[in-house]
Amino acid sequence: MELRQLEYFVAVAEEQNFTRAAERVHISQSGVSAQIRQLERELGAELFDRSARSATLTVAGRAALEHARAVLAAAGAVGQAVGEVTDLIRGRLTVGMVTGCTITPLFDALAAFHRAHPGVELSLLEDNSDRLVEGVRAGTVDLALIGTATATPEGLDALTIISERLVVAVPAGHPLAERRRVVLRDLAAHPVVCMPPGTGLRTVLDRACAAQGLRPVIALQASAADAIADLAARGLAVAVLSESMAARYRDRLTARTIDDVETPALLALIWKNAHSPAVRELLAHSRQAFAGTEAG
Repeated sequence: MELRQLEYFVAVAEEQNFTRAAERVHISQSGVSAQIRQLERELGAELFDRSARSATLTVAGRAALEHARAVLAAAGAVGQAVGEVTDLIRGRLTVGMVTGCTITPLFDALAAFHRAHPGVELSLLEDNSDRLVEGVRAGTVDLALIGTATATPEGLDALTIISERLVVAVPAGHPLAERRRVVLRDLAAHPVVCMPPGTGLRTVLDRACAAQGLRPVIALQASAADAIADLAARGLAVAVLSESMAARYRDRLTARTIDDVETPALLALIWKNAHSPAVRELLAHSRQAFAGTEAG
């Protein structure tokens, strides 16, 4: 007997009709009937009672049905197992990273994955977080590290790496550097330099301003934290950064948490197809690489 004969047998048993079964398996009704007859000859018993309008199982057919399903399931499992091995031998992964990101454990994860699976072609691209989210949703990006204001973007899975408050960062002598407490209205009184729309940090800032009816002047925008800090250090505008970003520039900038912006800016890994063995493997390496920074 052949697997296709068992497939046709199960289809007829479940549809209780040769015509519908033929449509389901995409061959002619006569082809299904011929293969079922061949299977019955090999088994030495009729599997269906053809005397009625519907195709009903005989006693022999009922005895064979679950075994046929089990054989088909086992064959499918064999194909899946081989496919997973092949995916990790000759696959391809496209990984996204938010522009200006300085969190290096992702590179450690990629290196560890490459050592374990050198046959998988890796592609790394930078973009803003909004476009990376859409890329993961569309399937053009397999996994991405993004800045976000939402723990889990709709329709995707996510692992939060960092969750931090927003801060203002200013040079010594700036009026905000003298304050022990800074609120959003204080920030709005000065020109601001921050990340562009489409980034998680900017989304948190824009939503907080909208909630209070504030419209700060975004005088300058940059995708890299270094550029934002350099512009702020030169007195051109007040920088808005996350806590860990600002900490890197403590030698030239004073940071103050924005007290009334309680929503954190998040850095998260996002993915859609957790069934892909390559994605699962890269996630395992990423969890290990980010273990020291992962948000609780």
